[in-house]
Amino acid sequence: MATAAAHVLDIHLPTRDELLELARAMLPALKARQNEAYANRKLPAETMREMVDAGFFRILQPKRYGGFEMDPQVFFDVQMTIAEACMSTAWVLGVVGCHPYQLALFDDRAQQEVWGKNPDTLVSSSYQPVGKVEVVEGGFRLSGRWGFSSGSEYCDWVLLGSLIFNKDGGAPEMRTFLVPRKDYQILDNWHTFGLQATGSQDIVVENAFVPDYRTHKAVDGFLCQNPGQAVNDGPLYRLPWAQVFVRSVSTAAIGSTQGALNAFMDIAKKRVSTNTGKATRQDTNSILAVARTQSAIDEMKAVLYRNFDDMMTTMRAGSQLSMEQRIRYRYQSSQIVRRCADLIDELMPLLGGRAIYTDSPVVRYWLDTNAARAHVANDPALVGMSLGNLYLGEQPQEFFV
Repeated sequence: MATAAAHVLDIHLPTRDELLELARAMLPALKARQNEAYANRKLPAETMREMVDAGFFRILQPKRYGGFEMDPQVFFDVQMTIAEACMSTAWVLGVVGCHPYQLALFDDRAQQEVWGKNPDTLVSSSYQPVGKVEVVEGGFRLSGRWGFSSGSEYCDWVLLGSLIFNKDGGAPEMRTFLVPRKDYQILDNWHTFGLQATGSQDIVVENAFVPDYRTHKAVDGFLCQNPGQAVNDGPLYRLPWAQVFVRSVSTAAIGSTQGALNAFMDIAKKRVSTNTGKATRQDTNSILAVARTQSAIDEMKAVLYRNFDDMMTTMRAGSQLSMEQRIRYRYQSSQIVRRCADLIDELMPLLGGRAIYTDSPVVRYWLDTNAARAHVANDPALVGMSLGNLYLGEQPQEFFV
């Protein structure tokens, strides 16, 4: 473990304010690169390099491997800030940047393979349980095709979800399989109306051997009893993995809504309707929409910070979250994207006919936020039934919480 120790000695542990200052300093460049990023359907190499250099992907990474091991609130604060300029960039940061957290839960041999030589090694994912798994000596043979692997072209490993079926007919076991770049292909098939610059390509694996230690059991993540906790024993890594992941695909929408509101206000301060001759800044509907949107953003941030404050306080006390807390926190995360899409949707018609042009400063936020609604973790109906049943006295059947 000498290599990892050397990384720890060399690393500067930034403060939350320092990271947010770096994120805010990137915003003009991110806006300037948007057209290129969306046309190429992936983030520019400069953007990824700048986020790596800023240490954004190390926020949730263990200190043992050169990470900052900071509370999730810091990571999501940075993600929301980046989303004010470009939601695609923030989406990639959220998804790729949460993987160091899950990797820290793996057997340490897997962590050493990924970070032992380079602590800046990045990992993409696709958790769709669509792979074919064969149990073999020492591990598994994995094959299949997975979609939606955001930022994959800049990553050297991928995390893939699959089910291991019980020959006796029992319930299948869900695991995440960690696969190196040499064992998979990336298919360039990302053509969408929103989040175009995330480069969320398909991943193809053909009969790759994955040793058992390079897998993570979903049940371990649920029980918070993961192999990696033997070496990463700080309170951060006692959190349920699901609580970190679901926020990685919802929180960018909060920053996107702030970006849309900022753009709306810049236009509204100057716009005068050519039909009515009325200034937008004097329009009652516009004034009230600004008040509602900014208040909603503040509320969503407050809930995010409160939830993780509560979670980290519980972890530091050596306690466990209740099932009610876990389901409620996940439900609150699942509501974010649809709520944000509705808020931006309300702003759009208040800017008149020009708002529908593709060069409108608001339209990209609108498209990206609506695209994020497609992620399964952003469907409040799925976990809402469990939360409602729990309040009504029924035993919930939820494990990814």
